[in-house]
Amino acid sequence: MGDSPQRARAKETIWLLSALAVGYPSEEFFEAVASGQFHAALNHSWADATGSAWPRMPASHDYESFEAGYISAFLHGRGGKPTAALLAGDHDHILAGLTRPVFMLNIAAFYRHFGLKAATGDEGKNDEPDHLASMLELMSVLCHLEAGALAEDKDASGYRRAQRDFLGRYLGQTLETVAGLLRHHPVELLDPTIAHLVQDISAWAEVQMNELEIRVGPFRDPDAPKASTVPAEPAEQNLWG
Repeated sequence: MGDSPQRARAKETIWLLSALAVGYPSEEFFEAVASGQFHAALNHSWADATGSAWPRMPASHDYESFEAGYISAFLHGRGGKPTAALLAGDHDHILAGLTRPVFMLNIAAFYRHFGLKAATGDEGKNDEPDHLASMLELMSVLCHLEAGALAEDKDASGYRRAQRDFLGRYLGQTLETVAGLLRHHPVELLDPTIAHLVQDISAWAEVQMNELEIRVGPFRDPDAPKASTVPAEPAEQNLWG
């Protein structure tokens, strides 16, 4: 099933539902979690992609607790700082020596290459391209494109290379960082479904990275220091089709 459009669509759904889970929680999303609707959707795709079920966790008592847990974990925790910031650029080790503007331009290049742009929210402000929810949505789009190529018996390697590169440089590190911070500093109010999903998606992203490297070759960090004066290879974008 590894090369099937069905599995690619399952991955698409997992990334998209994960994006929904780390976006600012609405009352409708809380109801979906509390009723089991969210679990049912995720569990179906998780089983298709991994061959195993995804556990159902108890829900927060009410929407107020659900929202408060999210705010404490990801927006304003102790001392007014989030326990685990969802913006990749807020973590110095992910910036890897780049300035924030350059880092953001590099991420935006992925979105532009595939004809995407940041959505405009209710406040009229564009979503941050380095927000974890935005990056998860991009991965969902790339899996959607992969599924379409497979369904038409076309070469999907370009979309897989894009997934590998985005995971390797941006999304994988951000997931690992957020999951690690929440493991070391648990937020009591954070909804169990979101808390558990962050850990599982971080681990699953590593599995996906390994799978992609087997399929389309090892990841080469374009921001890594150059070891010699030999001319650089073409930018990774050129490999995406």
